[in-house]
Amino acid sequence: MKTILDTIIEHKQGEVAARRKAVPEKALEREPLFSRTCLSVKPFLLDPERTGIIAEFKRQSPSKGVINDKVDVVQVTGDYARFGASCLSVLTDEKFFGGSTADLMRARFNAIPILRKDFVIDEYQIVEAKAMGADLILLIAACLRPAEVQRLTKFARGLGLDILLELHAEEELAHICDEIDLVGINNRNLKTFEVDIDRSLRMAEKLPARAITIAESGISTTAAVRLFKQHGFSGFLMGENFMKEADPGQAFAKFARELKTA
Repeated sequence: MKTILDTIIEHKQGEVAARRKAVPEKALEREPLFSRTCLSVKPFLLDPERTGIIAEFKRQSPSKGVINDKVDVVQVTGDYARFGASCLSVLTDEKFFGGSTADLMRARFNAIPILRKDFVIDEYQIVEAKAMGADLILLIAACLRPAEVQRLTKFARGLGLDILLELHAEEELAHICDEIDLVGINNRNLKTFEVDIDRSLRMAEKLPARAITIAESGISTTAAVRLFKQHGFSGFLMGENFMKEADPGQAFAKFARELKTA
């Protein structure tokens, strides 16, 4: 049976072809932000003065529909950075998540790393990420073969970008290659959409020792963050928990204060 991920990737293939035809790689390489030096996310994740949270700007999702389409990316990401986010994540997929390249470029004034959150299947999207000011890209194991992960990782490294490899199941551990040192474990099952934190903790035990581990999805309490920290996780990708509030930046500030006092 065709999944939502299958539908997204099918659409993304056509989208990438159209974008490449409209704006070739050579044109992207002439963009002002293409020449900037990317920030490495690891020092920010490991900085004890920061929260370890990768705070996400996300207007909508296929499973939840519209989450928050009333807030401004500049205000929200500025608040995230000011109140201790280690990294920003900005959705750039338009059809399914309501994001855009413009959102990431408008967030680039922040002096912390930015993840381009999208479904990367082609080198062209990595050139795009560099041109729009991203510091790292997401590679999702569920929609890539191990050889594709390795190829795209090497290409991104060549442009100075970091790579976050997202895993959903233990059989995807084979996607980890030598160049990967940021591994996200999605707590949500892509088939059932159920959150299973215990499964994520078990998977983390099987990662290479060099890996910096990031928990993704279904995190809504400081107790969950502390539990992940106790099991060696250094990063926590959170978006919906803040974006569902009228003022996501202030919701993040409150969570960061509670995390610090706890």
